[in-house]
Amino acid sequence: MPNRFMLAPLTNLQSRPDGTLGDDEFTWLVQRAGGGFGLTMTCAAHVHPGGQGFPGQLGIWSDKHLPGLVRLAAGINAWRGLSAVQLHHAGRRGAANLTGGKLVCPWNDSKTGARALTTAEVQQLIEDFILAALRAERASFDGVELHGAHGYLLGQFLDPENNHRTDGYGGSLADRQRVIFAIIDGIRERCGPDFQLGLRLSPERYGIPLAEARATAQRAMTGGKIDYLDLSLWDVFKEPAETAHQGKPLVSHFTNLPRGECRLGVAGKIMSAVTARACLDAGADFVVIGRGAILHHNFPRLALADTTFTTAEIPVSREHLRREGVSNNFIQYIASTWPDFFKE
Repeated sequence: MPNRFMLAPLTNLQSRPDGTLGDDEFTWLVQRAGGGFGLTMTCAAHVHPGGQGFPGQLGIWSDKHLPGLVRLAAGINAWRGLSAVQLHHAGRRGAANLTGGKLVCPWNDSKTGARALTTAEVQQLIEDFILAALRAERASFDGVELHGAHGYLLGQFLDPENNHRTDGYGGSLADRQRVIFAIIDGIRERCGPDFQLGLRLSPERYGIPLAEARATAQRAMTGGKIDYLDLSLWDVFKEPAETAHQGKPLVSHFTNLPRGECRLGVAGKIMSAVTARACLDAGADFVVIGRGAILHHNFPRLALADTTFTTAEIPVSREHLRREGVSNNFIQYIASTWPDFFKE
């Protein structure tokens, strides 16, 4: 990475119903690459048609997606930063009205109606992620990130409260981790040695204890097979929710872990150059910018030029985001997700 700013993989609803690249998604991402991000990452791109979680979600499960992916990689790479696709399957958090089939997850889930994957389907899931990585490599992306955060399918396998599978993919922590590390091994074996591989984890919410999140993070960072770990912390400097671990910021529970040659990135309310610097001073290797990148396509350039830079204050006008290359579909999604984002 030419600098320490990564664009967060943000859901934006800007591609087509069949998962092919939309012009609005192209504009959104290439404008951020031009704004100085050292690594520009796509939204979560689903690796199987049954793994779709959002309307207008980018797909990477078929060769029909390749022309758009080739165009997108070229557009990002022209700005001399790095490009990456985030690989995703929504699992029980999917949208059955979009996939046309029954949701799946590691267990039979009465809350969502999702059924448990068979062992053969778990093994095919691993292959789907590997094939998606190979497709990203063919399209000339510099790498991929596995979406193991936010309670989507890879994170669902990590859930100790619900994943009690007895086929080697549930029960003990090592068995619950098995799918993620099998995908990592497969990508490393079948993609080129210079193809970057990252993993996103969220250490809180979705039933994953902090101690287990730390153990998974340490195994990933010291395994010698991923290039970076991307931690979605919601708020980098808040204290952990679990009282047993309070007394120091959440980020410090991870920056003190051995990481070998792996780089550690953090995301969560980084809205100024001062906060970005504080993350690096706290031991992170890079920062992952989400809402700040929505507000300013050139957040990195602004932060690097001015150590006192802070984003426009929320709420902002919709016109402000249109000037920043954000489409009406994305604006509507932001309004539904963060109701206080816009002025009336």
